[in-house]
Amino acid sequence: MSFALDLVIIGGCGHAGLPLGVAFAESGLSVRLLDVNSSAIESVNQGSPPFREPGIEASLRRCLTQGRLAATDDPGVIASAETVVVCLATAIDEHLNPDPNRFLSTIEGFGDRFVDGQLLVLRSTVFPGVTRLVEERIALTGKAVDVAFCPERIAEGNAMSELRELPEVIGARTPAASARADALFRHLTHETQHVSPEEAELAKLFSNSWRYLKFAIANQLFMIANDFGLDYERIRNAAGYKYPRASDLPSAGFAAGPCLFKDTMQLAAFNNNNFMLGHSGMLINEGLPVYLLTRLSQRFDLAKMTVGILGMAFKAESDDVRSSLSYKLKRILQVRAAEVLCTDPYVETDPDLAPLEDVLARAELLIIAAPHRVYADIVSTAPVVDIWNLRGDGVRV
Repeated sequence: MSFALDLVIIGGCGHAGLPLGVAFAESGLSVRLLDVNSSAIESVNQGSPPFREPGIEASLRRCLTQGRLAATDDPGVIASAETVVVCLATAIDEHLNPDPNRFLSTIEGFGDRFVDGQLLVLRSTVFPGVTRLVEERIALTGKAVDVAFCPERIAEGNAMSELRELPEVIGARTPAASARADALFRHLTHETQHVSPEEAELAKLFSNSWRYLKFAIANQLFMIANDFGLDYERIRNAAGYKYPRASDLPSAGFAAGPCLFKDTMQLAAFNNNNFMLGHSGMLINEGLPVYLLTRLSQRFDLAKMTVGILGMAFKAESDDVRSSLSYKLKRILQVRAAEVLCTDPYVETDPDLAPLEDVLARAELLIIAAPHRVYADIVSTAPVVDIWNLRGDGVRV
């Protein structure tokens, strides 16, 4: 069968879908980005990414000009594409249980759009077994559609390079689906890893859980050192200096964002909530703002102070506030401090943020919550709490 388009990406204007679509279009494929966010669609079609991702804007505009890429809200484009890639956010509910219903309902909702001969690639991080459920539900439609799970593994801020540098994990149950997914991703990378769908699903969860636990270990060690009046960064540097077995110990800091915590909890749920390390890591990482303010309350009379939070994104040089612990810090401070001021050079979606110069002028205590490089050189008479060691001279807790 002949298709008018090479690729449609469902959720194509998001943090995972847009870089992927631009990268495929740059490789010569004809791509449509299907999304329900009208403002994001308009922004993309005007050549302006709706979020910060270094290196993407010039490529996006080039692909738009050459006619290889466009964003749309018309699900009719699905039937015209040889390959459909799903890049939808997955979630855990208020009880820390996986919630795959939105993902599965989207697939089912588009079921009548699929046609024989297509390849369906699941890119979203999913609860183990979801790929099999999708295969079964596609089979119920009677459509001859190959299905593969090929997890997204990029780090925000490095998407345009990592899509081409990282090997792609191909999870497929049939040789045909495996070969087709391999051929697709070799437009971007020269190296692939072939496993079963369930192994690919767990590979993604294992990777994110491992990273989350590494941050938890660092934060726990920071607390231990800090409680004894010692400098965690000096200890870390001494332990890792020309010593490979300790060189990957991270700095302390807020471990947050839309993936690591969620995927660690998904892995716990998959194993019948028998993941003691994962739950312990969650308590440490999610508890760091509370620890920080508890220690600061012993040194400062917060109830009489104006406190400034520097950085509301979940990571450095990002505008993404999803699951950011900066907002947890803010909520706690709002009941402990006289006033709380927040700022971020990249976040544009929060109307309550103040300019940096106003926060520096008014705050009596400053906390670096997201280690944007701009905060390394701030000048203020107020004490600066810098658990990231961004400045190298910040007040410890």
